[in-house]
Amino acid sequence: MTSVVWFRTDLRLSDNPALAQAASSGAVVPLFVWSPEDEGEWPMGAASRWWLHHSLVSLDAELRHRGSHLVIRRGRAAQVIPGVVREVGANALIFSRRYEPTAREVEADVVAAVEQLGVHTSVHGSSLLHEPWEIATADGKPYQVFTPFWKACLAAPEPPRPTAGPTSLDAPGTWPTSLTVEDLGLLPEVDWAAGLREMWEPGEAGARKLLERFAGGPVDRYATDRNRPDIPGTSRLSPHLHFGEISTREVWHACRRSSVYASELGWREFAHHLLWHFPHTPTEPLREQFRDFPWVKDPDAFHRWTKGLTGYPFVDAGMRELWYTGWMHNRTRMVVASFLVKDLLIPWQQGARWFWDTLVDADLANNTLGWQWAAGCGADAAPYFRIFNPVMQGKKFDPKGDYVRRWVPELSAIPSSEIHEPRHSLDGMASGYPAPIVDHAAARQRALAAFEGLRRS
Repeated sequence: MTSVVWFRTDLRLSDNPALAQAASSGAVVPLFVWSPEDEGEWPMGAASRWWLHHSLVSLDAELRHRGSHLVIRRGRAAQVIPGVVREVGANALIFSRRYEPTAREVEADVVAAVEQLGVHTSVHGSSLLHEPWEIATADGKPYQVFTPFWKACLAAPEPPRPTAGPTSLDAPGTWPTSLTVEDLGLLPEVDWAAGLREMWEPGEAGARKLLERFAGGPVDRYATDRNRPDIPGTSRLSPHLHFGEISTREVWHACRRSSVYASELGWREFAHHLLWHFPHTPTEPLREQFRDFPWVKDPDAFHRWTKGLTGYPFVDAGMRELWYTGWMHNRTRMVVASFLVKDLLIPWQQGARWFWDTLVDADLANNTLGWQWAAGCGADAAPYFRIFNPVMQGKKFDPKGDYVRRWVPELSAIPSSEIHEPRHSLDGMASGYPAPIVDHAAARQRALAAFEGLRRS
């Protein structure tokens, strides 16, 4: 028997139920289809494409160690995959489920096309702890508040322990032709990825190194360190989880002794369940009344926010960290998002699009939940009157200013006591650092008035 395994966002060999099923049945043809035409209005961003390139290189190397290799094709999946199935005379197509609306449509088309050939298809869940239809309220509806959702998850049967990957893979009688990873053109034509190379090791081996480091000690300090972007207190596993280079249940079993970190996996779970049940939310607010919110069009302010030139050091440090490394600490993500949608009143969708293009962990479910939370228009969202003060957030979570000094070097000479509010110290200095783009106190009142008007209407 020959099975085609369609790799998607499960780019690993360990704890991969689709690969395990195929390996136990006979010959395996590992297949990846690069299909930007199938991504709809959310084609993969530049930082994610960089990561995907290196992740595919890593996956192919791991397969070659086991006597196999990755077959790469380009085109619409529903056209490409049946062709590969015919070429190798496959008896089955096996793959892992995705949860984004467009991806669900694509897999339905693929299944229909392959089953027309009389070939069996098998779909596995490998990205979440629980499938979206498994966790529901007493009346069968999806949860829209995190705490009861997570309680229901914890009350459900515990996720199975992760399984080891195959040590060898049987080859098909005939290998189909394949593109190379380089043929996909995923890397930028102008090399801006030095910071990404410095920061990350995409692939299953890189994911396991990070998990072992984090589970070996930092996870026990997570409750106290997680909000400090100036220290390495988080796992940084988010891009590896997004691309499926490590399974969520492997991370769960390694780190569940920290209930606080486990709940972070719960928020990831919550995001995917919400996207499954409310597929319109990447572009539309879950709370319909927010469609009438009086957002502001301000291209210059948005540009200054993207470049880390707002005049608020903690915000600017986060945005520059994002640009250089493709990642941003979660505390800073909340602050920069609040600043965009509440201090500047710029639509959350613009921020979501910027994050989508610049994050290596750009995930439609997580990105949507985070931005709707910040804007107050989503499930379990921050109340409209919760507006982060960027100065106070910096003083509290970057008390010595080390995070700001790293990413905003023109402020490196400013004393810690003033670094989050440096205008007085900058007088007479040729730092080039801009004055604040808005007065936070006035911007806060403007936002509160806008939200109050929406509430009354």
